[in-house]
Amino acid sequence: MAEPDDHHDTALDDEAPGPPISVPDSGDTGEGGKLKMIIQLVKKCLGVKDIAAMRLSLPASLLEPVPNLEYWNYLDRPDYFVSINDSDDPFIRMLSVLRFTFTKDLKFVVASTRAFASLQHGKVCKPYNSVLGEHFRAHWDVSPVPFAVDEEPSSHRASESASIASGKSSRSTASSARKPTSTSTAATSIDTGAVRVVFLTEQVSHHPPVSAYFASCPSRHIDMAGIDQISAKVSGTTLRVSPGHFNKGIYVSLTGGPGAGERYHITHPVAAVNGILRGSFYVTISESTIITCEGGRPGHKFRIIVEYKEESWLGRAHFLLEGVIHSVFESDANRCAEWTKIKHVPKDRVVAVFDGSWRGNIRWKRVGPGSYPAADDHSGVTRSTASSPSPSHAQLPTPSIRSAAASKADIGTSEEDWTTLVDLATLSVMPKTVRPLDRQHPRESRKLWETVTENLVKKEFSEATKEKVNIEQRQRDEAAERKRKGIEFVPRYFDNNLDDGFVGLTADGRAAVEEELKEDSSYCIEGIDVAANLAA
Repeated sequence: MAEPDDHHDTALDDEAPGPPISVPDSGDTGEGGKLKMIIQLVKKCLGVKDIAAMRLSLPASLLEPVPNLEYWNYLDRPDYFVSINDSDDPFIRMLSVLRFTFTKDLKFVVASTRAFASLQHGKVCKPYNSVLGEHFRAHWDVSPVPFAVDEEPSSHRASESASIASGKSSRSTASSARKPTSTSTAATSIDTGAVRVVFLTEQVSHHPPVSAYFASCPSRHIDMAGIDQISAKVSGTTLRVSPGHFNKGIYVSLTGGPGAGERYHITHPVAAVNGILRGSFYVTISESTIITCEGGRPGHKFRIIVEYKEESWLGRAHFLLEGVIHSVFESDANRCAEWTKIKHVPKDRVVAVFDGSWRGNIRWKRVGPGSYPAADDHSGVTRSTASSPSPSHAQLPTPSIRSAAASKADIGTSEEDWTTLVDLATLSVMPKTVRPLDRQHPRESRKLWETVTENLVKKEFSEATKEKVNIEQRQRDEAAERKRKGIEFVPRYFDNNLDDGFVGLTADGRAAVEEELKEDSSYCIEGIDVAANLAA
């Protein structure tokens, strides 16, 4: 197999913080050949402060046939996302945010369906590098998954999707988005409760590589926004991945409904890619995730601390976590912000605890009466602590999980007190709907990388590498031309201010979201007049 043109593959990038890191294609497309190339790459990355900020050029044979902007979307389970704003109870809304947080990266937990047909159970992959101005958009038509406090939430499986390699529209036909009784798309079709979630993302910076994203379900008054940027460093035989400077987490805003005015901030933990030298990659998570709520109606709020347990050097990984939900009063919000570990939270402030595995079952239970809404909580709902179920515990138990087998025994309380929050092992990644290639813009991800994807699927790795290098070189040429003319790149869909952790949409961005909302569907979508769309 011919190697890629050396001039293109090692071309200097004036904007990069250092020389490019690359490995030649060995010509051996078997697992052994790939492992040798990976080991070469790891050796070259040793001592590099931030690999993500470098220009990393890999042979196409080491890539998965999926664009980076499509791969990262935090909507592996959009049906859990749209359920966040269902409840009048602020505690249940916070629990729903927690449940969504555990499902957003399901691709690292379970095998997906045909949308990522080559991915195995929780497999780590390297998608294409995004180029400046590249963008991706998609939508899902789903039925929300209600959060029932006194029973385990329903488990919905995604059952069908289409390969991204086909370049065709891949409609979500998951069982959780039920079909109407009639196949007609007329406005008189029976409303099955399906809602639409749209997603838009764009690469807004190349050095450092940064993308902005926005998702919305207008019928449920819920938006999500943020900035994606990672920092990566090889430490021993592990690749450590943490949020980059501009990546402050995920922001979920409730624009109406029960939680109108609330904004939830979900921070990212630290991940590690292990098994590099064995060629058997798997992800572990460490440190913590903090979920805070601000805005909305007056009254006390809730805050969540999720701690991911350190893995032992010996034996297999258990992927364990534990956490608390605690109350936050307006008078001590700044003090609460200093609580970054479970041990920092006073026991009398804890209202619920949870534990489990981020690759399996996660359970929760109330602690004391603090999670029940009182009559004067300004929620607009007539409730009282007295009318709520009596809590079983007045003191916080101390979850101390030594192993998956011992997790239940280590908590000295009855099993009947616990309820399943979510069982990730029963879920599958929900396929998205993407417009066919002939309707996509030249810089839209699937269109931009079409020839690379086609060659990868056919295992024509030499041709795929040439096409990939051509795309990357074209980006460098465009950057050089902008520099020569003194022109600064301006994103098309997002504002250019990255300092707040999320950015607003431009007029083109809002138009793209509206267009995606109006895309035809075989479902009767709540809040969308299908007949009017067809007539337009």
